[in-house]
Amino acid sequence: MHISDLPDKSQDYLKTIWDITDRSAGRAATLGEIAEILGQKTPTASEAIKRLASRDLVHHERYAGVTLTPTGRALALEMVRRHRLLETFLHDVLGYTWDEVHEDADLLEHAASDRLIARIDAHLGHPDRDPHGDPIPTEEGVIEDLGNTTLASVEPGVSVSISRVHDTDPELLRYLAGHGVTPGSRITITDKPLAGMVTVLIEDTGAVFPLAETQLVQITVQVR
Repeated sequence: MHISDLPDKSQDYLKTIWDITDRSAGRAATLGEIAEILGQKTPTASEAIKRLASRDLVHHERYAGVTLTPTGRALALEMVRRHRLLETFLHDVLGYTWDEVHEDADLLEHAASDRLIARIDAHLGHPDRDPHGDPIPTEEGVIEDLGNTTLASVEPGVSVSISRVHDTDPELLRYLAGHGVTPGSRITITDKPLAGMVTVLIEDTGAVFPLAETQLVQITVQVR
């Protein structure tokens, strides 16, 4: 099966399920999560999942969540590859900022041919990360595992390096960019949360800025 054999919405479902499980250390995606991300009602998502299950693309056990079959995972990674290469092209070649690329990549990924994606990959020099630090799957479906340690789990005083930032919150991306924080930045949480906020030190510049506790879970880090 080729990804183009599926309707656009089915492609979105597979990519969404993969993204949820990827960012939660392999936990199954719930129907509620899937529906919320795709802007649909839970019964609608349930029917879509049933159709995908009938094609052996997902497993769905009641009360156990939704996971991808090997075929579903391969197709999902193809969509992830398209999306992240398109984000990189929009950012590196067309001058989009990192908070602008997600929405347009979502639109373009369905229309792009395999040839176009291959040409974009070659033109960019076969990048392994997108502008948000997310790993780009290879053409064979191999993807780097960056782990799932988020800034929310880091104790004050521990130095970390930002690996990636979730690409679905443009406001957070703009806020971080405004403080010069991107993947590779070295930072330290300087104190315990107070009123739902923490203070973050950018080690390269000595600058400090506040982050909400809810934003910390969108930032994946590596402890140094």
